[in-house]
Amino acid sequence: MQKRVGRQAAQLGALLLFNFWIQVGVASSTDPGKVIAGWVEKISLKDQTFIIKAKLDSGAKTSSIHAENVQIFQRDGKKWVRFNLVFKDVDGTLHTIVMERPRVRRVRIKDHDSEPDRRPTVTLEICFDGRYHETEFTLTDRGNFLYPTLLGRKFLVGVAVVDPEHTFLTKATCD
Repeated sequence: MQKRVGRQAAQLGALLLFNFWIQVGVASSTDPGKVIAGWVEKISLKDQTFIIKAKLDSGAKTSSIHAENVQIFQRDGKKWVRFNLVFKDVDGTLHTIVMERPRVRRVRIKDHDSEPDRRPTVTLEICFDGRYHETEFTLTDRGNFLYPTLLGRKFLVGVAVVDPEHTFLTKATCD
């Protein structure tokens, strides 16, 4: 009886592990499945040569990016946003990129210490693990944070599983 229970438990464990690998996929830049990523990874913006650090945060729904001089304006009857992305790359060089993007929506961000904040959201294309991904970012001043970019759940779904024990497991550039 005890041997049969032990064998069943081993079979169940093997089945669960197999199911995990089917859902997650092998960590590879060419595999379209999910990759295993650390809690901090290096990414790049499409058409830019510098690399920036991003914190992966499954507790945040929407991704956010450090932006300064955020201005909402009208273009062809639609709301657009003009902003400066200001980053130090992994070498410490400061980069400023002036961008204009259609405003996708405004999100309400809850903060534990203050009133909720409404932030404009834009779509940007980033390189994560050697593949381009288009995702929404709220524009906010992250100058007091260690990482200028935060990748939230809406980005992580279908893309990555976060291993909080590690950092820098993925490829930062798209070739």
